[in-house]
Amino acid sequence: MLKQTMTKLSVLLLATTTVLTACGGNNNNTTGNATNAPDSDTPATEVAKKDVSFTIGYASGDPATKKAIADTVKKFTEANPNVTIKDLSETSSAAYLDWLKTKDAVGEFPDLVEMRDTQVFADAGKIVELPADLLDLFEAPPQVEGKVWNAPMQVNAPQGIIYSKKAYTDAGITVLPKTYDEFIAIQEKLKTSGITPLVVGGKDIFHMGFWVNKFLIDDVYSKDPDWNSKRTAKTVSFTDANVVQAMTDYKDLFSKYVDKGWLSTGDNQTASILVSGKAAQLYSGTWMFTQIAEADPSFEFGFYAIPDREGKVNVIGLPSPAGWSLSTDAVKDADKTEAIKEFIRFFFAPEQYSVYLATINAIPATKENVTYETSEQMQVALDLVADPNVVKSLAINNWWGDNLIPPQFRNWYYKLLQELVLENGDVTDYMKKADTEYDTQVKANQM
Repeated sequence: MLKQTMTKLSVLLLATTTVLTACGGNNNNTTGNATNAPDSDTPATEVAKKDVSFTIGYASGDPATKKAIADTVKKFTEANPNVTIKDLSETSSAAYLDWLKTKDAVGEFPDLVEMRDTQVFADAGKIVELPADLLDLFEAPPQVEGKVWNAPMQVNAPQGIIYSKKAYTDAGITVLPKTYDEFIAIQEKLKTSGITPLVVGGKDIFHMGFWVNKFLIDDVYSKDPDWNSKRTAKTVSFTDANVVQAMTDYKDLFSKYVDKGWLSTGDNQTASILVSGKAAQLYSGTWMFTQIAEADPSFEFGFYAIPDREGKVNVIGLPSPAGWSLSTDAVKDADKTEAIKEFIRFFFAPEQYSVYLATINAIPATKENVTYETSEQMQVALDLVADPNVVKSLAINNWWGDNLIPPQFRNWYYKLLQELVLENGDVTDYMKKADTEYDTQVKANQM
């Protein structure tokens, strides 16, 4: 088993400001390796950069992130006309992991890839360690097997309830919940007022993870971060009381308060449904703030993390090994490798990186000083990150080392939980199915 290395977040001092800043110092060179510089005796106008091309792959389920990355690619190629970048962004509602595996199977694995399942592809020999001359861009990126495989695009930010202030006012809701039971009481008030309490983009399987992991973090991971490794060792079970409670809460919420069309609603439809007044709330991440503001600049909304039954707040917030990775095949070509490294430096240069961060309301991962104006909603997220009383955790599939789950289990589990709601199934019976499938996949991966 691989050892898991955790690092501490370095953004705690951000919470009391209205400007998002990642502190430190670093070389702000966006022009590539010094070996590409012209000879001191050769006029720069006489040196032409060699034409080079590479492919880039990234998840595009979230429109704001897709736009932010696509805009960066466009700016980079305009500034570097000798470089051609072929965009291979995932465009279907399929899981990103499955999309990458398909690309690999047909010989189209990206040269530069947004990597989320790092250990899976590192173990398969598909990606290489982050080049040493890029490591200094970051404070202390997470390691897998003692190695850094990614240029982290941002620090994991909390997810929570994005709510219509008008809907809350119309329903007579004046105080935000201090416990989960108070949150449920709010759902009842919204429902009674005649508005659908929650919109969910269940058509996209990744979106299911927002709610599923809210409950798993509250009842499982906030109390036992090593639960996955214990499940692999069969010392805990999905049928244990804590998991059953988490999935019972999930089922009850979806059955009573989620828009009935959730399974056919895409993630990219949720912002418009919220601002149109068809639903009062959306549970999602900070990247949605810009999308909502663009959908209706006059729409007033707030953001908060849902407390658990004891009144404790537990959120996504630990660092995880994810970000830009170079493929094993790409680094066989020295010119391609240098072009990719130039792109990574360009991506994280403060003037460009700040635009990317602002577009998706993200927390910077670099040492270099990066600032952008933050919104009222983003400030709440920063306060959550800075609060030592808020427990930081990860989603079921974002752990690594001994806590890595079988790579296909996440999608299978989310689909199982969709069926649980649609069939009004017995939670314990469905968790027995989860145990069986988990063990089957663990065994298959060991063969």
